[in-house]
Amino acid sequence: MRWQMGRRSDNIEDQRGMPVGRGTVVGGGIGTLVLVLLALYFGVDPSVILQGVDPGGSPGSTRSAQQQRAPAGDDQLRDFVSVILADTEDTWGELFRRMGRRYEAPHLVLFSGAIQSACGFAEAAVGPFYCPGDRKVYIDLSFYRDLRDRLGAPGDFAQAYVIAHEIGHHVQDLLGTSSKGGAHAQGAGGGSVRLELQADCYAGMWAHSTGQRDLLEAGDIQSAVNAAAAIGDDRLQKQETGTVSPDSFTHGTSAQRVRWFTRGYETGKLEACDTFAANQL
Repeated sequence: MRWQMGRRSDNIEDQRGMPVGRGTVVGGGIGTLVLVLLALYFGVDPSVILQGVDPGGSPGSTRSAQQQRAPAGDDQLRDFVSVILADTEDTWGELFRRMGRRYEAPHLVLFSGAIQSACGFAEAAVGPFYCPGDRKVYIDLSFYRDLRDRLGAPGDFAQAYVIAHEIGHHVQDLLGTSSKGGAHAQGAGGGSVRLELQADCYAGMWAHSTGQRDLLEAGDIQSAVNAAAAIGDDRLQKQETGTVSPDSFTHGTSAQRVRWFTRGYETGKLEACDTFAANQL
């Protein structure tokens, strides 16, 4: 992706290495399948998904933010994240303007190890997440290493897709569609799945915009598609347990995630992303 000349966002909060207190728990140690999966892919609202999880975890399972230092090269990665965030601001700002509305840009918080958000205390194992309580996106940049090495999804556009997906949850919050998740039964086609697939479609809409502005390079869309496929519930469950349980899906299958991202990319239209009206996901 041709991002180097892009505008940098002012809405980055770099809290890496800052002390963090342990409050209400969003995510604890990786002791259950749910947390294993959450360690690998994106969260919706961690305070909902991880409700009731034991905050203790296993001793030494994670390092506190005070003990972590940003790895070498993170400054460039921070720069990249700032550009992608700015580009989502511009893209959604224009789309909201066409709808006669004002886009309220979220802040993106960089952290290392653990963070206290309005949704509770979260460790890096939770993965990137959007918190509707403070309308901020949170990400530990070490997730990108996992995305590349553990999930086999390298490339800067795969990294950009992560951010665009979480911004998609912010768009849902602004449009009032986040509340629809609770109105649908959980399971293979439940509210959580439909919210996640819609966020994937919104990420595709952003990718559509970058293509119109000649920012894409060869292989970029395939990189995002690979990331979407790598974090499907079925693939992750098969990888972690050797079995697949559709009733426990929270994000959608690999095929569904690719399908909805692609739909957003090919159409660039908000109405094409209405997963709640879709009979088949």
